[in-house]
Amino acid sequence: MIRPTSPAALAALTGAALAAATPAALRAQEAGDTVRIDGLVVTATRVPVPRDAVSAAVTVIPGDALRTRGVALVLDALREVAGLQVVQSGSWGATTSLVLRGGETDYVKVLVDGVPLNEPGGRADLANLSTDAIERIEVVRGPASVLYGSDAVAGVVQIFTKEGRGEPRGSAGIRGGTYGSLGYDVALSGEAGPASYAFSAARFTSDGVYEYNNEYRNTTLSGRVRVAPDARTEATLSVRYAGSEFHYPTDSGGQVVDRNAFQLEDRTTIALDLGRFLTDRLEARVLLTSGVTDAGADDRPDGPADTLGFYGYRSQDDLRRRGIDARANLHLAEGTVLTAGFDFQDQRQRSSNESLSEWGPSHGSFEASRQNHGYYAQALVDLGGRASLTVGARLDDNEAFGEFWTYRAGLAYRLPTGTRLRAAVGTAFKEPSFPENYGAGFANGNPDLDPERSRSWEVGLEQSLLGGRIRLAGTYFDQRFRDMIQYREVPWGSPEPNYVNIASADAAGLELEAAVDLAAALTLQASYTRLDSEVRDAGFQSGPDAEFVQGRPLLRRPEHAATARLAYRPSSAGTFDLAVHYVGDREDLDFATFPTRRVTLDGYTRVDLGAELRLLAARGRRPGLTGTLRIENALDEAYEEVLHFPARGRTILVGGRMDFGF
Repeated sequence: MIRPTSPAALAALTGAALAAATPAALRAQEAGDTVRIDGLVVTATRVPVPRDAVSAAVTVIPGDALRTRGVALVLDALREVAGLQVVQSGSWGATTSLVLRGGETDYVKVLVDGVPLNEPGGRADLANLSTDAIERIEVVRGPASVLYGSDAVAGVVQIFTKEGRGEPRGSAGIRGGTYGSLGYDVALSGEAGPASYAFSAARFTSDGVYEYNNEYRNTTLSGRVRVAPDARTEATLSVRYAGSEFHYPTDSGGQVVDRNAFQLEDRTTIALDLGRFLTDRLEARVLLTSGVTDAGADDRPDGPADTLGFYGYRSQDDLRRRGIDARANLHLAEGTVLTAGFDFQDQRQRSSNESLSEWGPSHGSFEASRQNHGYYAQALVDLGGRASLTVGARLDDNEAFGEFWTYRAGLAYRLPTGTRLRAAVGTAFKEPSFPENYGAGFANGNPDLDPERSRSWEVGLEQSLLGGRIRLAGTYFDQRFRDMIQYREVPWGSPEPNYVNIASADAAGLELEAAVDLAAALTLQASYTRLDSEVRDAGFQSGPDAEFVQGRPLLRRPEHAATARLAYRPSSAGTFDLAVHYVGDREDLDFATFPTRRVTLDGYTRVDLGAELRLLAARGRRPGLTGTLRIENALDEAYEEVLHFPARGRTILVGGRMDFGF
C-alpha cells in the first residue's frame, strides 16, 4: 500500500486507481469482479483505496474489456454482476430498470462521473446508456446513503468516462447486422503537457423487433479533459450527451396496436471535479454536477377514424438536478483517512401534457422544486495492516421531509492464508418522487410523506487459492425495507392524498462468485444468486393478484440467477468470449387483462458470444485493423423480462475497427 505522506504519493495513489483500467492492467484482472481486483476502487469510500480494505461488496467492470467483447450497452454489462438483475420491457430503447438484492427499481443510484441519472426520488432508465467512452463501471452492493444520499438504498452504480493517456491516438469503428442494425463511432484521446483529453462520438440505429413502428436511434457524445498543473492540484471536466428516439407499437399490456407512438429523450451530464492538497496530508475536493433530461412521448391519432376512447396524447418532461459536493480528506497514517463533507442538491421538474378523447381535449401541467442539504463524515481506519474499519454517518435536511439520519459501519479482515472476511451494517433512504409529494389532478400528492428507509447487514468470505489462480467469494445479505410509499384509491374530488407510507418488505440472499485461471490465456468466471423476497405489509392492496401480496415475493425477482463466462485471450491478435446467463422463474402482473392477475414468468437461459481478430497490427502511423463479431442470444431463446414484451431473438453484429496514431 502506498503511504500517503506527501502530495506526490497521494497523486500516485489516485493515478493508480485510474491506471488500473489501462489495457495492460486490465489483462491482469480481466475477470473484473468482486473476487479479484488488482487496482483500487473509489465509489465505496469516495477515496481511492485497495479493494481488500473495503468492507462492502464491490464489482469493477473494465470498459476496454466490454468493447473487446462487443458489449455496447451498460445494461448488458451489468447482467453479469452478482445480485443485480436487469429488467427491460422489450428491445433496444425500451424502458430498462435495475433490481439490486431484491430492492425496488428506484433503490439503485446510478452516476456518471458523479452526476446522478435517477429521476428525483425515482429510478434511472438505462435503456440509452452505451459503453462508448467508458473507462470502467464500479458497482457497490449494499446501503450507501451515507456518501450518496437518497436512492442509494440497495447500492450504487458509478460509470467513469474514459481519460486520455500517452501519445495522441484515434479510432473509428463500424458494425451492423440483425434487425437492420447499424452502429459507428469515432474517438480521439491523448496527453499534451499537464493536460489529457478524450473525445468520442457514436451513433446506433435499428429497425427493432416488431414489423412496424419499432425504430430506434441513439447518439452519444462524450468529452473529458483533465489538467494537473502541479503535484498538488488537478481539475477534471467531463461532459456526456445522449439523444434517443424510440418508436413503440405496443400498449401497456404489450399488444401491438399503434403505428405512430414514439418517445424522445435528450440527457446531458456535466461534472467539474477540483482537487487540491492544502498540506501534505489534507486534501480538499469540490465536485460540481449538472444533469438535465428533456423527454417526451407522442401518440397522436393514427388516422381520421381514430376517435374513440383516449386517442391522442403528448407529454413533455424537463428534469434538472444540480449539485455541489465539498469534502476534505485527512490522511493520518497509512490506510487511515478521515473524510468530512457537505452536499447540496437542487432538483426541479416541469411537465406538461395534452390529450384527445371522445369527451373532448384536456391539458395539464406540473412544476415542482426542492433542495436538500447533506452533511456526512467517514473514517477509514487501518488496524495494524490486516484489518480495516469503515464508519460513517450522514444528516440530510430536505425541504420536503425534514431531517433524516443514516449510518454505516464495516470491517474487513485479511488473513495470511489468502482469506478475507467482511462484515457490514447500514441504513439508507429514498426520498419521495415529485408526483408523490406534489402531484395534483388524477393523483393527489402528499407533502407529509417520509422517506422510504432500509436497514441492511451482510457478511462475506473470500478465498484465494493456488497462488491466486482460483478466487472464491460468498456473501450473505439481509435487508428490511420500511415506510414504502404506496398509491391508494380515494373518492373522486377528495382532498385526501393518494400516496401514503405504509408498505414493507424484506429481501435476503446469498451471492456466490468464482474466478479460475484455467490456463495462461483461459479464464472462467461464474456467479450464482439466491434471493428470498417477501412482502411483510401489503398496505392498502388486497387480493392474490395485487402488486403487493402479504407473504408473497416481490414482482420480477427471481429466486435463482446465475452467470458463467469463459474468456480466451491467446495473444494480442485475438480474443473470444462465451457468456451464459440464467434467470429463474419470477412473478409478474398481466396488465393485458382487467382486473390484472398475477402470473409466473418462465425462466430462461441466454447465450452470448463475442470475438475480435487483429487483421493488421498498427505500426508507427500505419493504422491497425480489427474484425469484430458479437452474437447475442445465440440460441435464439424466446423469453420475456416483462410479461408480453418479448426480448430480442438471435442478434448478429459484424464489424471492424481501425486504430491509428498521429
